[in-house]
Amino acid sequence: MIARALFFAGVSSCCLAASSAASTLEGVKDIVLHARDGKTVTIGRATFTPQGDKARFSIDLDAKKFTQYFLSMREFKCVEAREVLCHVPYPYANPDLVTASDPSWLEHALLFFYKNPADYGAKMSHGIIFTLTANKDGFAGKAQSIDLDEIAIPPDDLSRAFFTSDHRYDIQPEERWFESLTIEPHR
Repeated sequence: MIARALFFAGVSSCCLAASSAASTLEGVKDIVLHARDGKTVTIGRATFTPQGDKARFSIDLDAKKFTQYFLSMREFKCVEAREVLCHVPYPYANPDLVTASDPSWLEHALLFFYKNPADYGAKMSHGIIFTLTANKDGFAGKAQSIDLDEIAIPPDDLSRAFFTSDHRYDIQPEERWFESLTIEPHR
């Protein structure tokens, strides 16, 4: 009887974990920036379509939440606040696949740089990547610093996401206006 109870307990914990990963990687979810003052800005949607233990994703940024900037001879979609945060599309092929344990391609679809509103031009050395961790509803991401100039020329291995932990640097608390990003159930 005890062995049977342990077996079913193992099955239920297994299936709960699989169910949690499934809900993380399916459906339409909001992409939300979180500012230092506690305010949030929903900047778009991520759609996840399960494919076995992975999911294909697509990102749809909400044009109404962005202002077009022409910086350093390029157009960027930027969120205006105390600091301007501009989206930078990853310039190389992205397979648009994600797992709960490896969100690196999703992180690369959400690259940004920041600038002060009074600054002129784009400073790619001021890059931001949100390091994502899966949770039961989606993902939570902490802002880390990257140098987007590092991808000005193609990386040696285009089949792997470039900005690994070797290329990411912690940001001091309250150094950036937008400190985190979540991908959460659509409201």
